[in-house]
Amino acid sequence: MSFGGMFVRFGAGLAAVAVLAAALWLYARAWTPDRAEYPTQGVTIDSGDGQVEWDTIAAQGADFAYIRATDSQAARDPAFADNWRRARLAGLRYGALVEFSLCRPPADQGTAFMTTVARDNAALPPAIRLAFDPRCTARPGRDRLLSDLNTLVNLIEGHAGKPVLINVTEDFNETYRIGSGINRTLWLDRNFFPPDYTGGPWVMWTASDMRHIDGVDGPVRWNVVTP
Repeated sequence: MSFGGMFVRFGAGLAAVAVLAAALWLYARAWTPDRAEYPTQGVTIDSGDGQVEWDTIAAQGADFAYIRATDSQAARDPAFADNWRRARLAGLRYGALVEFSLCRPPADQGTAFMTTVARDNAALPPAIRLAFDPRCTARPGRDRLLSDLNTLVNLIEGHAGKPVLINVTEDFNETYRIGSGINRTLWLDRNFFPPDYTGGPWVMWTASDMRHIDGVDGPVRWNVVTP
């Protein structure tokens, strides 16, 4: 075969790979777990998602939304109050999410939550997200981490009047073994495949952080509840 022919075949191969990659990307953008297996599904929303069209989200199958109240710097999410109100008006179940920080005292984080989220008996249990933040390089020992986390849990539960949900990423759990360190309901993350990294049961799963839906700028974290 001539060099020119080899070059043509190589180019055709690259084009085929590009087409396959584009098809997989489009599939991933739209994929959700089967409703027959996971009938209750929803989103996680924060100010980075822009101006959210909540009625549109509800029309596309979201049953509930977890809305970020404070970020890992213990700062109030500027869109929280508006998202909280509009999610309720759209008929979605709604819950508040706190991003835990390894760099801030738990009392400060609890105070930020309590001054941001009014007690609401209709709300879903509040969630605490445990994920490493590149802006925080602190890595306390496991005993210290669990002590700080329990302090925050007690503050939030005392304010909300219901048990919290712990949303822990795989790398955070690998470092601190959260699944065996705190007796709370777990929410885990893993794209496309059900997670098993805590060695125990979970009640909520972020099945994709790549889903694109109308009414939101960019991809959303799409969550499902175990039946």
